[in-house]
Amino acid sequence: MKKHNLLVICLLLLGFSSCNKFMDRDPLAKISPDNFFKTEKDLKLYINSMYTMVPDAETIYNEDMDNVVKSSVSEFLTGKRQVPVTGGGWSWAELRKINYFLINCNKVLPYATTRKYIGAAKFFRAWFYFEMIKKFGDVPWYNTPLDVNDQALLQKARDPRKLVMDSVMADIDSAIVSLDAVKNNELITKWTALALKARICLFEGTFRKYHKEANFNLPDENKFLQAAADAAAQLMASGQYRIFTSTTTSAYRDLFATKAANTDEIILSRKYSAGLQIYHNANYYTITASYGQPGLEKSFVNSYLMKDGSRFTDKPGFDKIQFYAECQDRDPRLAQTIRTPGYTRIGNTNKLVPDFGAAVTGYQLIKYVTDETQDSYVKNDNDMPVFRYAEVLLNFAEARAELGVLTQGDIDQSIKLLRDRVGMPNLNVAAANANPDAYEAARYSNKTISGVLLEIRRERRIELVIENFRWSDICRWKEGSMLTRPFKGMYFPGVGQFDLDNDGKVDVVIYEGTKPTGPKGPAYLKLGTEIDLENGTSGGSVMINRNIAKGFNENRDYLYPVPIQERTLNKHLTQNPNWNDGL
Repeated sequence: MKKHNLLVICLLLLGFSSCNKFMDRDPLAKISPDNFFKTEKDLKLYINSMYTMVPDAETIYNEDMDNVVKSSVSEFLTGKRQVPVTGGGWSWAELRKINYFLINCNKVLPYATTRKYIGAAKFFRAWFYFEMIKKFGDVPWYNTPLDVNDQALLQKARDPRKLVMDSVMADIDSAIVSLDAVKNNELITKWTALALKARICLFEGTFRKYHKEANFNLPDENKFLQAAADAAAQLMASGQYRIFTSTTTSAYRDLFATKAANTDEIILSRKYSAGLQIYHNANYYTITASYGQPGLEKSFVNSYLMKDGSRFTDKPGFDKIQFYAECQDRDPRLAQTIRTPGYTRIGNTNKLVPDFGAAVTGYQLIKYVTDETQDSYVKNDNDMPVFRYAEVLLNFAEARAELGVLTQGDIDQSIKLLRDRVGMPNLNVAAANANPDAYEAARYSNKTISGVLLEIRRERRIELVIENFRWSDICRWKEGSMLTRPFKGMYFPGVGQFDLDNDGKVDVVIYEGTKPTGPKGPAYLKLGTEIDLENGTSGGSVMINRNIAKGFNENRDYLYPVPIQERTLNKHLTQNPNWNDGL
């Protein structure tokens, strides 16, 4: 068998193996570095196998913390997570693949050839450990491919978070100087590495700042915050990327719904292709009841500013404004994230109202939704953004604010660009600090957050919604209590007939007792069974899972538990605080 064919088979076996234990070593054992790392083609082929670490579309859009809520409640929200027997995110197969490459790739070829591939491998190792740190805190640091005979390493205790993060920083810095400074949103480049560094350092800096309990209480938060700002600033100064705009009024929506990822703004994307029969499921996810009827939560919708930059929540009786009125003159990103009055599908002119059968809150998602030809199960072929320039700008602004050195000039080169895209006025630092938003401030348990930091967090929440950031943000800010509040949807004054888009036609009928007779067009929702209003017949916001108690253990739930099987096999592995596994 030719060496390239054997390598492909071995890598496929490794990538699709159902078991992630270190003992699953046969595929790598069949690859001899002296035989397989002899040409640059070998290096490229092997590195390509690491791209399985790039999150897929469902991982990105399937967000269900407090921004997006569903008809069911996950164990993350009820506080009833259990220590798993196995799995639970404690998986090391990808790391073994990475370390094998780093140990062996230079045995035949010169560094001039291997340089950028080593940079890519170190990028992936930094990303791998970043995700592990976020889940588990302290984890064992391995920089060699483990073997069945490496009993000392297999029985290794968890290394301190400080050591692991210092190693992650060394890897990502090495990747930045080793990778090519090219612009390609299908490949890991110098710019992807800078974006990852900004993401990693903002997380770690804010986590260390806000988690001062005995279990964490790590120093050097400002070192990481400065590194986040510097990495973002370096990427910003490169001139490689800009915020995507278009001649239409739907630039924000178009960024996520077009087939090919926009090369001006998307730094790295997950590629999908009808030609290659590689699809995701975003359309079906948002227009059917099959995935829990995901919809935006009421307090999040309230957070969208008015188009003139004023606060919706400063309006008298804002919490009792019905759907049509609450959607008028808002930040245009609201109408490009959910169905609002006048909404039409891409490629169609028919006006559609929100469908309560697909969105439990009534605020029905449209981000990532393409034309109707892709509505079937797993039929989307639009690329999925993974690293976006907008995130880099937000990371820069937040890091500078957390350091206490944010200037209006910083905002002008970051958040202003996001506001400009949708025709919104700029954020004014002095005004935000002089008049903090009381509604936003009330959401946070930490009452020392400045007015401008509240605005930056608002901007982040709105710009990056449904992009798989919310859990990480809640964890690093130490705001798990946000997940315990009641989840709500649209406001209705009581039972009756409702015209959601003000076109003179009834769209929703809320009734008691026997279903009324009438036209087939409206959605008929029985009060108490098909819809639950805050104050029953007296009306109120739609209540989601009112009778399911939520809970968040501040002394436990910011970390995942280590699986029982791993602690049974390795007696030196400690469990995370307050997770009871019986061992």
